[in-house]
Amino acid sequence: MAKSSVARAETGPSADTENFAALLEESFTTANTMEGTVVKGVVVGIENDFALIDVGLKCEGRVPLKEFAGHGRAAEIKVGDVVEVFLDRIENAQGEAVISRDKARREEAWEKLEQSFNANQRVEGVIFGKVKGGFTVDLSGAVAFLPGSQVDVRPVRDVGPLMGQPTAFQILKMDRRRGNIVVSRRAVLEESRAEARSELVSNLKEGQILDGVVKNITDYGAFVDLGGVDGLLHVTDIAWRRVNHPSEVLSIGQTVKVQVIRVNPETQRISLGMKQLEADPWEGVKSKYPVTARFMGRVTNITDYGAFVELEPGVEGLVHVSEMSWTKKNVHPGKIVSTSQEVEVMVLEVDPAKRRISLGLKQCMANPWEAFAEKHPVGSTIEGEIKNITEFGLFIGLDGGVDGMVHLSDLDWNKPGEQVIGEYQKGQVVKAQVLDIDVEKERISLGIKQLANDPFQSLGDLKRGSVVTCTVAAVDPKGITVSVGDGVQGYIRKAELSRDRDEQRPDRFSVGDKLDAKITTIDGKARKLTLSVKALEMEEDRKAMEQYGSTDSGASLGDILGAAMSRAKAKKEAGEGEGQ
Repeated sequence: MAKSSVARAETGPSADTENFAALLEESFTTANTMEGTVVKGVVVGIENDFALIDVGLKCEGRVPLKEFAGHGRAAEIKVGDVVEVFLDRIENAQGEAVISRDKARREEAWEKLEQSFNANQRVEGVIFGKVKGGFTVDLSGAVAFLPGSQVDVRPVRDVGPLMGQPTAFQILKMDRRRGNIVVSRRAVLEESRAEARSELVSNLKEGQILDGVVKNITDYGAFVDLGGVDGLLHVTDIAWRRVNHPSEVLSIGQTVKVQVIRVNPETQRISLGMKQLEADPWEGVKSKYPVTARFMGRVTNITDYGAFVELEPGVEGLVHVSEMSWTKKNVHPGKIVSTSQEVEVMVLEVDPAKRRISLGLKQCMANPWEAFAEKHPVGSTIEGEIKNITEFGLFIGLDGGVDGMVHLSDLDWNKPGEQVIGEYQKGQVVKAQVLDIDVEKERISLGIKQLANDPFQSLGDLKRGSVVTCTVAAVDPKGITVSVGDGVQGYIRKAELSRDRDEQRPDRFSVGDKLDAKITTIDGKARKLTLSVKALEMEEDRKAMEQYGSTDSGASLGDILGAAMSRAKAKKEAGEGEGQ
């Protein structure tokens, strides 16, 4: 008995020590595996804004009460509550367990958020702070970043009403290792709007009349909210009259009644109209505005090619720049009329199908071309200042602001127009004769040479074959230019200067010499006169042959001419003697 007792005494304490060591090792191993995980604990006390929590270890931990409070609400916790906390370390320098409720909530939230992200599901959160470039969002413990561009479908100036309010978000990006989450409220709104838009668009029909609110105004129209879907009200469909900018008629927030014009289910575009709810002023426009009738209108718009005049609300006509003034050509319409000016116009053409009315402004004024024709008929003489000199003539300013033209061919009877036009200067006052007036084409033809007699008329009864005495005006190698009558220019070619070849030399003549020649050609249209000395000499030979002999008698031409000349000389001397 004593031996066994001694044996037990020797072996008992050693076995207990080994069991205690094993239990201690197991305890440390269990505690080490608990670090960095979420564990359950019991609230054993609340002191100075801290909750004391027993997590089943040899020490307790402290957690600030604010970690049990949500954004915008106080902490709801009491002694005895079982809560989940994150165990950072088993014991710190104060001998307490380092635990956190926020980290526990964050770990739990990350698990759920990853599942929602993978399933492309929306999550709920609360916007609680503002940072550079956006806002911070509490997603049930996990903090996410909300970029400013992802708050709404349109820029939001004040996010105050959204702060602290539970809101649905779409997770755009997650990185658990870095602890980054990016969310979007805009994606949720766009998806919701798309669903609502599709449903609303499917129920819309062309011709349907709806009430809407003007949401946005642009240069080309306005966007109207029809209750979850926007439609475009184009500027041309706001009113029948001309609307230069939608802001003239509409304002943001204004409630308007519109008609659905077109609906495109594929693009979900909706075209709206307001003027379609009013009577079309173009109905019966042809009978209301007959051609040549005159009306008063208001200038609504001025362009480079004319001005638009409103005859009544919704009915406009165009006064083309060519129909604005009788005399002002190539002038911008803005220098003739001004916007909002009341003017009298004449209807020139009406096209109801194209909704076009052509108007004339100058037709309501006196036509200066008609007035000029009445005051200065064809054949009368006028006086005016040379306004312009061109390669084809002179433009002369006349009464009423109109111009008349003197063509090159009407400057001088004898000299070429190209030569004479150099004698005139811009601003010079000249006289001219009215040759023709074309009121429709707005043309007045004038002539300066017509103020003097036509030299060709001085030829009288002269015709082809007539013998005239002419004066040498010019000499050139091909012939001589001569003056006949009252200055009619004629020409004698070199070959026609003499019957004798030796005498066919233009240099035998000098300017001012007189000679006889026969007219061979008179071209009144071209105003050309051709003469020949040779033809005259040949005719004189023929007459002498007929009068004094023939070649058959055996007499030579020299004998005949000599005898004829002797008789003529004797006759002349006899005449002189009788005169004495």
